[in-house]
Amino acid sequence: VKLSCQVSGYALTSQGTGWIRQQPGKTLEWIGIIWSGGSIDSGASFKSRFTISRDSSNVLYLDITSLKAEDTAVYYCARWSQ
Repeated sequence: VKLSCQVSGYALTSQGTGWIRQQPGKTLEWIGIIWSGGSIDSGASFKSRFTISRDSSNVLYLDITSLKAEDTAVYYCARWSQ
C-alpha cells in the first residue's frame, strides 16, 4: 500500500518531513524522515518494508510492502521542527 500526503505552506525541498504512526492503544512511533536535500533516515524496525519518497508536486509518500496485522495504525505526516 502507498500512502500519500499533499504538503502545503512550504516546500518539501526546504524542510525535512516524515511519517509517524499510532497503533491502537499505543504511543506515537517514529517511522522516518526525508530531509530537504533528499536523504532519508528511518527507524531500525522500518527499514525493510517501509519506503519514504516525495515528488516534484510536493507530495510525500510512504510505501509499505508485505502488510502485516501490526501495521494497522493511524499514519501521520509531519514537518520536522528544528
